[in-house]
Amino acid sequence: MKVGCVGLGDIAQKAYLPVLTTLPGVELHLQTRTPATLSRTAEAHRVPAGQCHTDLDSLLAQDLDAAFVHAPTVAHAEIVTRLLDAGVPTYVDKPLAYELADSQRVVRLAEERGVSLAVGFNRRTAPGYAQCLEHPRELILLQKNRVGLPEDPRVFVLDDFIHVADTLRFLAPGPVEHVDVRTRSKEGLLHHVVLQLSGDGFTAIGMMNRLSGSTEEILEVSGQDTKRAVHDLATIIDHKGQPSVRRRGDWVPVARQRGIEQCVLGFLDAVRAGKLLSAQDALLTHELCERVVRAALEQAA
Repeated sequence: MKVGCVGLGDIAQKAYLPVLTTLPGVELHLQTRTPATLSRTAEAHRVPAGQCHTDLDSLLAQDLDAAFVHAPTVAHAEIVTRLLDAGVPTYVDKPLAYELADSQRVVRLAEERGVSLAVGFNRRTAPGYAQCLEHPRELILLQKNRVGLPEDPRVFVLDDFIHVADTLRFLAPGPVEHVDVRTRSKEGLLHHVVLQLSGDGFTAIGMMNRLSGSTEEILEVSGQDTKRAVHDLATIIDHKGQPSVRRRGDWVPVARQRGIEQCVLGFLDAVRAGKLLSAQDALLTHELCERVVRAALEQAA
């Protein structure tokens, strides 16, 4: 398979390239507008010069079978549109775009062209979170906190809190009937968000505090007098009378622990099999995030 990787920033370097560069049968093509980054990355991963590109036109001329987009969010819609127009099945980091209208347009284009489009919600395939689907989920609590990072509301929500919103949707055991949003902002910057989703027999609460004093991620699902907690996607604590702890194995790669490897393999397997992937469900998460952004702006006014 000829696979393109557009954008060679932090996420690509830490999470995706360690997976993509070790897959048998994959001819990886790299693309970034920064020659120094391109050269350094190609050398580190032993990618031949003929598979390195500084512009998207050169990459598209390679007759790609699939592409991964890890460019800055502001460029997502334009790049993904070019790839879809060329008929290239595309996987893009969340979010599709900062503006909901752009996300809707890109998803509509993929549907009209009959081209696969997948959005990188890796927590859906992270083992600790995926295994929570087997657990009673009458109450779901998810915290994803950071240190000293108040941010513009739209950037805060679409670049980061979107993981929280999507994970709540993923774990919700039934249709969401009620949505409530509470936020705190100061001087135009969003400090924290609390999102509550509820339906028949369940409540799901997601929180993000960008002035938390600690970088942490804690998921708890409970029901039927049992609870499962997942700390930083690595440690699972089951509570049923006496807590029992399971930790990530010493040799488990971080990309597998965080669900990145599973996302990559699942996407490429679908492309090989000719299976059409739809981003319609991912779009529902973007629509929920737009609701959060609007609530934050209204509550700050």
